[in-house]
Amino acid sequence: MLSHAVESNSGNSSHVKETIPGIIVLLGAPNSPAGELSGIARERCDLVAEEHRKRPDWLILPTGGHGEHFNTAPEPHFVYATRYLVEQGIGEDSMFSGVSSQNTVEDASMAARRIRSAGVTDVVIVTSDFHMARAEFLFRRELPEIRLDVTGSTTDLPEEELTQLRDHEERALARLCEGV
Repeated sequence: MLSHAVESNSGNSSHVKETIPGIIVLLGAPNSPAGELSGIARERCDLVAEEHRKRPDWLILPTGGHGEHFNTAPEPHFVYATRYLVEQGIGEDSMFSGVSSQNTVEDASMAARRIRSAGVTDVVIVTSDFHMARAEFLFRRELPEIRLDVTGSTTDLPEEELTQLRDHEERALARLCEGV
């Protein structure tokens, strides 16, 4: 465990030193134009709640801002995810203010800055089963010095939709690997 300055829930830096053993990063997922979380987003949030029960002294860093492909609602996605987690019994004091990213590449780069500034060495990334390989690639690239665990929620979609998502992820990871 390391001592460090942590960001308050309002996003402002705090000069109070706190000890945080690790961070659970919740990757964003779609929500409706009204801010209702998709099944994929709820599955990820439920897995975050489960991970937090195992590590109650860790903070949660939700990601996801706005984007045509996942959130056209008034608030950033991380606001809706945070609300859901609080409704599931996770205290607001367990939440970092969110990262307003638009895609997985931004999730990794923007979260990496927060993780480094928090001074932690242990991180759990929570995403969906079909998204784990690309998320792990990006976060390991951004945070090679961090002990990283990537876990994925089981995606409850019709097989045809799940196959499309898996194919998209394979292509996206291949493009990333070509660019390395």
